[in-house]
Amino acid sequence: MKAKRRFIMRGIATTTLLSAAIGTLTPAAAFAQAAYPVKPVRIISIFSPGGGNDVICRLVAQKLTERFKQQVIVENRVGANGIIGTEAAARSAPDGYTFTLIPSGHAVNASMYRKLPFDSVKDFTTITLAGSSPLVLAVHPSLPARNVKELIALAKARPGQLTYVSSGIGASGHLAGALFETMTGVTMQHVPYKGMSLAVSDLMGGQVTMTFGTSLSVIPHVQTGRLRALAVTGAQRSAALPQLPTIAESGVPGYEAGLWYGFVGPANIPADIVQKLQTEIAAVLAQPDVKEKLASQGLDTRSTTSDEFQRILIADIKRWATIVQKLGLHAD
Repeated sequence: MKAKRRFIMRGIATTTLLSAAIGTLTPAAAFAQAAYPVKPVRIISIFSPGGGNDVICRLVAQKLTERFKQQVIVENRVGANGIIGTEAAARSAPDGYTFTLIPSGHAVNASMYRKLPFDSVKDFTTITLAGSSPLVLAVHPSLPARNVKELIALAKARPGQLTYVSSGIGASGHLAGALFETMTGVTMQHVPYKGMSLAVSDLMGGQVTMTFGTSLSVIPHVQTGRLRALAVTGAQRSAALPQLPTIAESGVPGYEAGLWYGFVGPANIPADIVQKLQTEIAAVLAQPDVKEKLASQGLDTRSTTSDEFQRILIADIKRWATIVQKLGLHAD
């Protein structure tokens, strides 16, 4: 009887110790052990509804809802060139229930803004790249240049005379043009507009020479013959525009200035939840209907590991810091 009583007492003591240990788990660890997700998930869309960033958020949210069997909602938090929504994501709980989609402009903002309310790398957990979209180098049909090499030769023969338009100072088209000048040694004039609609209209009218524009703003006019496309700015040819060479393969090795979008959450999300999100989002991006929908927006879907996306982010921050510093661009 005494031996039986000692056995029971040891069992009670063990149970008490286990209960105490479980009680000391941090909230993050508790979430990591749960079958994520066990409640609704929120994706913060940092730009207005209807834009490319928002389209990706809503399409992925719809598909994740089906896969998770939990509601995945999209919340628009717009303002300050995406900084307001990005900060909200950085300040959220690191449990995987709130994350956001950042564009490649996030890497530019790191050097463009003197004071950001977050560290562009340390305050975030990278999850996966979602896709990339090259810009298109397009010229007015009257320009005597039918490829990039001829354009470079023409620009060198007419220093400072060729003009390129963008949607504004510091916009992707402006930085792509500045990078082109830096890597080729040519000098051109940047003409900023308040949006691409008027910029492309003036380009078609011959008032300006060229643009590094989005495929959606340029390709319809290339198809009608009112513009001539010379190349794309991405590292690889675009699946949406396979006939166009890259600027890199057209005589400017190493040139890359395309747009990308990627999912990030606050720093310190548990590794198993990051892996779960990466795997599920990658599966969504691989679905044929998703690829087709995003291709219609000029986006080539692409998923990565968390580490690979972080390397891309860090490399872009360093690369664009050089261009921003050279141009003397700053925003407050």
